[in-house]
Amino acid sequence: MGNASGFYGDRFDALREMLTGGPLDVLTGDYLAELTMLILGRGRLKDPERGYASTFLRQLEEGLGLAHERGVKIVSNAGGLNPAGLADAIRELAGKVGVPVRVAHVEGDGLPVPEGFLTANAYLGGAGIAACLRAGAEVVVTGRVTDAALVTGPAAAHFGWGPDDHDALAGAVVAGHVLECGTQATGGNYAFFRDHDIRRPGFPLAEIHADGSSVITKHDGTGGVVDLGTVTAQLLYETGGARYAGPDVTARLDTVRLTRDGPDRVGISGVRGEAPPPTLKAGLTRLGGWRNEVVLVLTGLDIEAKARLVRDQVEDAFERAGRRPREVRWELSRTDRADAGTEETASALLRLVVRDREQEPVGRALSGAAIELALGSYPGFHLTAPPGKGAPYGVFEARYVPAKDVEHVAVLPDGTRLTVGRPVRTRPLQDVGQPPLPPPSDPGPTRRAPLGRVAGARSGDKGGDANVGVWVRDGEAWRWLAHALTVERFRQLLPETAGLTVVRHVLPNLRALNFTVHGLLGEGVAAQHRFDPQAKALGEWLRARHLEIPVALLEVPA
Repeated sequence: MGNASGFYGDRFDALREMLTGGPLDVLTGDYLAELTMLILGRGRLKDPERGYASTFLRQLEEGLGLAHERGVKIVSNAGGLNPAGLADAIRELAGKVGVPVRVAHVEGDGLPVPEGFLTANAYLGGAGIAACLRAGAEVVVTGRVTDAALVTGPAAAHFGWGPDDHDALAGAVVAGHVLECGTQATGGNYAFFRDHDIRRPGFPLAEIHADGSSVITKHDGTGGVVDLGTVTAQLLYETGGARYAGPDVTARLDTVRLTRDGPDRVGISGVRGEAPPPTLKAGLTRLGGWRNEVVLVLTGLDIEAKARLVRDQVEDAFERAGRRPREVRWELSRTDRADAGTEETASALLRLVVRDREQEPVGRALSGAAIELALGSYPGFHLTAPPGKGAPYGVFEARYVPAKDVEHVAVLPDGTRLTVGRPVRTRPLQDVGQPPLPPPSDPGPTRRAPLGRVAGARSGDKGGDANVGVWVRDGEAWRWLAHALTVERFRQLLPETAGLTVVRHVLPNLRALNFTVHGLLGEGVAAQHRFDPQAKALGEWLRARHLEIPVALLEVPA
């Protein structure tokens, strides 16, 4: 099973590259993220017939014929808010290009949309996909399913797994999680990128076995790398504790075992599964209001004083206008350096972000306050760009609904509507107790150095929370990391997390710690709450922070 898309906007040629690059049984594509549902929701307001990822349809103009020739089934969540509409569009396309194809889709994820919201969708599992494939579908499109469902569904259909085959399903969930973000499993966004050539990483594959074990690899001759580090990094991405819950099964991440299986091959085995929780996660999106921003350039001497002056002037202008935006945030980035050789490197950036429920306070009020200061503020006053009228921003909210209240429907190639049964056995989700830590590393001389000299990291977002996974590559480094990187030390290294709830999860099999920072991202990526709204670089900031590290670890060759 392969992947050809990790998000809506990923490499357009990937679908063709995966179909022509080597053997495949199933090709998957993940197009949906929290932000994507909001984008599709806004698009559907303009055209009710859309609501799906149109890029996928354009990729199929060539891909349908290639897949049919090679006997490859295609499974994707590109249906978004309108999987039935996408399925019809694929049938129309198939007629135009002369490719006979059996198309099915999965629906039922759409929930009643509460007042004030734009979209509401439950995360379904892979059972509907499996039903479509068992009925002979060659292309299956879905709405909101879990990313891993794109793998669990085809695997269950192929091997005949039932809802109680928890270990096998859990193994497929882990493989699906590795595949879901495409080239992040083959060297993309990888902490140790300098060790490899990742100019154009290939997309990943999973060879899945009947017991749920798998091998992660890629087509021969493609770029990038698959090794223990790239797979570990992706396993930690946007996860939390040892129990990784989904609608099909709860996978125990603390049981995952990774082994090198040859060049660009990593085996995944030992994954244990438990009954899924009785609830499904649901994602709701709404328009939160209006936002605008201005970036002022401060050059040369007295940067702090210049910043104070213009802040006072803008706040005074808001007061005189009689309408201050509901939220006003200032952030000074000291990108300047002393005695700089260029004007740009002599300059700092002062970023002003405003939000309000209405457009006027972030539009005309802000532009007036900023532009009217042009000749009466700090020396060298200028902006990176004039302020606009303001733009709407979105909010993502996660809720949980009883699984029994959500109808999961597979619409088969012949049009038959099949209601998919729910798992009979469920298990309320509970935290796993912290495992015992390894013995502390032997005392010895230390040197102050960046954490990234010995540890990798990958970070991301889940709604308003950020996740930072940190791992090391050998047992001695793990003995040090497990004791050194406590929650208290984490907060010290990342002062922006002070005052927020930080939870540390220990995963000894992966030699990894996974930190969840609650509330760091405010109302989520669409709200653009902070400089890095998806916390994509939070892990790299952590790796760049200095602390006392044993000299013996720093001298170990990478």
